[in-house]
Amino acid sequence: MSTIVLTGGGTGGHVIPCISLLPELRKHFDRICYIGTNGIEKELISKQKGVEYFEISATKFQRRNKIKNISLPFKLIKSVCEAKKILKDIRPDVIFSKGGYVSLPVCIASYFLKLPIVSHESDLSLGKANKIIYKLSTSFCTTFEKTTEGLKKAVYTGAPIRQSLFNGSAKRGMDITHFDLSRPVVLVTGGSTGAEAVNEVIYKFLPVLTKKYDIIHLTGKNKLRKISLPHYVQMEYCHEIEHLFKIADVVVSRAGSGAIYELLALKKCMILVPLPKGNSRGDQVENAKYFESRGYARVIEQENLNAKSLCEAIDNLVVNKDKYIKVMEDSYGEKTGGVKNIVSQILLARRNNQ
Repeated sequence: MSTIVLTGGGTGGHVIPCISLLPELRKHFDRICYIGTNGIEKELISKQKGVEYFEISATKFQRRNKIKNISLPFKLIKSVCEAKKILKDIRPDVIFSKGGYVSLPVCIASYFLKLPIVSHESDLSLGKANKIIYKLSTSFCTTFEKTTEGLKKAVYTGAPIRQSLFNGSAKRGMDITHFDLSRPVVLVTGGSTGAEAVNEVIYKFLPVLTKKYDIIHLTGKNKLRKISLPHYVQMEYCHEIEHLFKIADVVVSRAGSGAIYELLALKKCMILVPLPKGNSRGDQVENAKYFESRGYARVIEQENLNAKSLCEAIDNLVVNKDKYIKVMEDSYGEKTGGVKNIVSQILLARRNNQ
């Protein structure tokens, strides 16, 4: 029996790419397992048929309250031991890691057990966990071609895009939102966990925004507010987001690589509000600037996000929609084959380990 273990978590950006690989992986593996924490990865993977879930503890590096990092090495050792025990029971042929703090103990344990590891970096530059995981990996896949520079084990594969995204129905989108599509539709999303700063601006300027646009607002878990306005729909998260993408003229989003490459594959006009460098390692700022430089998106820095800047950007994209779509169609060669390219690396690692 051929078995693969997937790992990654903390945000949807570390889980959804794994889900994108499942249809192709099912063709080559008899058993698919997932190792993660009791976090968003468990919630998302539990909805996938035929995937066995195994839980470990894992601790994230604290950027603000650094004193909490004192206990990090001890917690990491505990997580590695938990992962090692699970891996010994599963006896997988290969590991696929999507990165993030959840995947680090699994990859360390896999390395000790001499299991081949194929990992993937979504962003332009490597995150803290992936800097370590790269050294442990048999093969290291990247979404951006530039990321491979100076990394001998890195292979440019592109982004793994969920095929379900291309099955959106305008009718279903209209049923969900009750919009009649007589006005421009703007979809606002801060990712799986939401974006508090973006939410606050949307809530503050809803009366202005809804004068001109129909707003779909994905707030993130536990972030809904009691608001009832015409031309406005809010929900925590949508498991049928492909239907919302189908009817959206403009998408306002954070700049996580997985999300923006999905929008690019769908050729959706996008306004990116990257997570500021002080709140992250600056990966979203890099991603957003790259997309803006290619002519794929408009970028508004979080501190400059207000009703005026947002309305101006939306108006510009609505008026120049065809121009943006043509740029994406003409210059975007990176979207093709991401899933199959990554699975090819996984199969190669399995074959070389047999």
